[in-house]
Amino acid sequence: MRTVFTGIPGAPTAPDVAVVVDVMRAFTVAAWAFRRGAERIVFAGTRREALALKARHPDWLACQDGAPAPGFDLVNSPARLRALDLRGRTVVQKTTAGTAGALAVADAGLLLCASFAVAGATAEALRRARVQEVTFVVTGDGGRAEEDLACAEYIAERVRADDADAGPYLDRARRSTGAARLADGVRRGWAGVDPEDMAVCLETDTFASAMAATREDGHLVLRPWASSAEPAALP
Repeated sequence: MRTVFTGIPGAPTAPDVAVVVDVMRAFTVAAWAFRRGAERIVFAGTRREALALKARHPDWLACQDGAPAPGFDLVNSPARLRALDLRGRTVVQKTTAGTAGALAVADAGLLLCASFAVAGATAEALRRARVQEVTFVVTGDGGRAEEDLACAEYIAERVRADDADAGPYLDRARRSTGAARLADGVRRGWAGVDPEDMAVCLETDTFASAMAATREDGHLVLRPWASSAEPAALP
């Protein structure tokens, strides 16, 4: 399997296969939203679009990164999602990096969104699809986010060797600028950051479902990978 690693600005608009990676925190949040019962996640390109979707569908839950804001139900914190019951709900997600990266390659033949939480499941999805080339989109820090690159490289290694050691990749993520930024947010008491977020983002292979995005009714929608054996029941 050939691999290409790129940032959002350099990503092709319609690669055959794209894996968009956001470890801290959009696609760790997405993985937890599905674990807590969410049916689907609709990506919004702007806050205005997210709020407009929420206005048209009052039962949908709007999520954005940053501090809590009027009109938004959720912040981009995986730790805070762990206690919520999202069974059957639709989440509208707008983030600076992760959802922007997915929208940039929305016309990919196969579009997967990933974090460490679903790294093994993503690798399995790529193996099952028997892909020849994968474009990994590193979303953070203009394509330079070490935590996202480390996760992307771990997924690629898991495709080649299912018993690949996650340790070195997690160490890189733990020492990354993104991790330092998240830790600084905790120290400063930022409203949209939970003290447990970093630990949750560095949990590996937590879920058996990959996450695939497709166009539905004019929107890019993320759902659990159809072949997943992930149980739907909440703990």
